[in-house]
This record gives sequence, structure tokens and C-alpha cells, in this order.
Amino acid sequence: MHPTPTPTPTPISVPISISSTPLRRGLLLASLAAPLLAGLPAPAWAQAQPAKILVGFPAGGSFDAIARLLAEKLKDELKRPVIVENKPGAGGRLAVDILKSSPADGSVIMLGPDALVGLYPFTFRKLNYDPARDLVPVGTVAEFPFALAAGSEPAVKTLAEYVAWAKANPNKANYGIPAPGGPHHFFGMLLGQTIGVKVEHVPFQGSAPMIVGLIGGQVSSAIDVMTSLTEQHKGGKLRILAVSAPQRTPQLPDVPTFAEQGYPAITGMGFNALYAPAGTPAAAVTSWNAALAKVVTLPEVKDRLATMGFLPVGQSPQELAARGEASAKRWAPIIKASGFVAD
Repeated sequence: MHPTPTPTPTPISVPISISSTPLRRGLLLASLAAPLLAGLPAPAWAQAQPAKILVGFPAGGSFDAIARLLAEKLKDELKRPVIVENKPGAGGRLAVDILKSSPADGSVIMLGPDALVGLYPFTFRKLNYDPARDLVPVGTVAEFPFALAAGSEPAVKTLAEYVAWAKANPNKANYGIPAPGGPHHFFGMLLGQTIGVKVEHVPFQGSAPMIVGLIGGQVSSAIDVMTSLTEQHKGGKLRILAVSAPQRTPQLPDVPTFAEQGYPAITGMGFNALYAPAGTPAAAVTSWNAALAKVVTLPEVKDRLATMGFLPVGQSPQELAARGEASAKRWAPIIKASGFVAD
């Protein structure tokens, strides 16, 4: 007797029409494949070995704190240990190098800043990665506003007063930033273009020395992530004049937005997000995204993020892809017009 041959499964034909970017094509294929993969046995990424979140910034900073907060909660959703591995350097680009060489089985993802997709492709002539080719969007973790602050000189109390002072003193008008080439830098350029004053940027080695310089009158203003300026604002050492959020923030309800003060062009949120390496199975991306969406709704996670100045997002990979593309579209012409290059 001969065994009965196993029938060959009928191929499933799925019509596909793709006319967008490589990033969107990959997301569409992933979304089509996910239902087909759902009934298969658990692949390697779902095994019990620890998963890893790469962070391209040092321990103790906000990115590290967010990654560890996520890891603690994601382990329950993913049913596997989740560890954080810090790989600081090059504004998060070193972590991208490591992500690219990591197993594409869902065991490794990266928490990265918006600059990876919205700024670096235009500020670096030689970039070690292609966002559309090498970064698979998993989900936006949180977003955050930027803020403009004044210090001891000039002693202005409102954005209108600062704009009037800058127009009267264009040679003194400048803004401190934690480092050149970041969103802080280009928000300042956008401010100068909007008010018609060429406000010079003054780079510092991080937020702490910049704030000291602002309080001491070395610069007339400063632009940073809002949360970096909040403590000194509440302590009366400096004054946050405006935030870039679409609406006033829960952390500083007394501070108006740029938009409500007549400058709607200076509106925008930074964000951080999870990315997987190219080739990661669609089912793994779906699993991480579903876990993230649940975790950021937990009251303790929302409260901790709010304390740090972040607003949780946790939406789909498609939302992250669209967010990244919008960021790149917004900043590309501003960066190119500035002539700034980081290398």
C-alpha cells in the first residue's frame, strides 16, 4: 500500500496595486500577509527567549526611561522577557547600525527619535541607512512639543514682547539649542523666517549648559523639548513663551501655543517610535504593535509619560509610516534652504 499523497494547497491570489513609496509597499504587503500567517504555528520570534529594545541614547535619559517603562509592561503582553540595551552614539544612528545587523525574527526592535526619518536623510550627505529600506515601522510610542523660552536678557514675558524686541535688536536676537542639526535648530529657523528676523542659532553641548546660558543671559532665547525647560519655568528661572503643540499641554496649561499667538506655521510635535529590522515577519510586527497599543493605555504608563512631558500614541504601523513621511516632507525644504550639513 502506498500512502495517500497530501493534496497541494490551492495558491491564494491577492490582487495588489502599489503606487507609493517602498515604505508603504512594505506595510501593505505586511498587512496582507498577517491574516495568512495567523493560523500558522508560533514562529521563532514568539519563543520564550528574551526580546530586546535597542536605545541609541545613554542610560538615565528620557529615551532610556521610556524604553524601560515599556519593557516592564511589554513582557506581560508578549509573554516573554524584554530587556533594554543602550547603544548610545551619533544621535541614535549607532543603534540603527546594530538593528540592521540584528536577527530579523522579531526578537529585536529599536526605540528611535523622529530625526532618524524626518531630519537625518537631509542633514547627512552620507547616511548609513535608508529609512524606507532598513526601518520597518512598528508603532509610534509618544509625541512631545518643543518650546521657546526667554531668560534674564531680555526680560520679556510674552512671545509678542520677544518678537518686538528681536525686531528692534536683530543683532542681539539668537536662540540656544542643545546641539546643531536637530529639530530644535530648525524650529528656530522657522521662527526667524516667520517673524522676519534672522535669529542666529547658538549650539551648546546638551540641554543643561544651554539652560545655564539662557538663565545667565548668554543667549536671548532657547528652543528645546518642552519637558527640558519645564522645571526651571515653574521655578521662575526662565519663562516659556510658547509651545509647538496644536493645543495647550496638560503639563503647562498656562503657556499658550505659537498658533494661538498668531504663528500657526510654528506647530509640530516630535515623536519617538519602535522600528524593526528589514525582513521582520509581518506577524511579529503585528504582535509588537498590538502589545504597544495596550501598554500605552495603562494608567501607570500614561501617568509616567505625562510626568516626563510625553503624550502616548500607540497607533498602527501605517500611522507611524505616514507620520515619518509627513515629518520628512515638512523639514526637507527648510533644511535644504538653510544649507546646513552635519557631515
